[in-house]
Amino acid sequence: MILIARRRDVSQNLAERPISAAGAGAPMFELIELMFFAYRDFAGDADHLLATLGFGRAHHRVLHFVARRPGLTIAELLDILKITKQSLNRVLKELIGRDYVEARPGMKDRRQRQLFPTARGEALALDIAILQSRRFARVFGERPEGARAQAIDFLLAMVDAGGRDKVAAMTPASGQPR
Repeated sequence: MILIARRRDVSQNLAERPISAAGAGAPMFELIELMFFAYRDFAGDADHLLATLGFGRAHHRVLHFVARRPGLTIAELLDILKITKQSLNRVLKELIGRDYVEARPGMKDRRQRQLFPTARGEALALDIAILQSRRFARVFGERPEGARAQAIDFLLAMVDAGGRDKVAAMTPASGQPR
């Protein structure tokens, strides 16, 4: 009962707040919903393949960044994903146990653990990337010239300003594969 009352207070408080932080005006429901549906379908392409292996989106995120940045430390991965050690441990343990990822002592600091994809992990990460890239290729094939560069600019602008430079440095800024 108290929880329901608190939820009602929160929703009433949100409804009463003006959305004028940056002069945004009314909520942009069409963009919010399109972002949700686009992500659902984009991630869904990978979900089907991952499900056949008993993996989920968390496994995909870890495997993607480990495959893209071999030698990544656990601390660096935690920073990229913005998750806790506890939430990473279960997923990483499964990926290591099933021979998709390998953890080795750090080269500079033996207490650190560096993560590397195994051949099996690289193959799965590439299969998923190709699957998802097909969706991008289809979409950009239907859009006017320059749509890919505009999409990159838009998505980078969606990242919080404080982390934008870091994300831009981690991703191919020119839109070309790394």
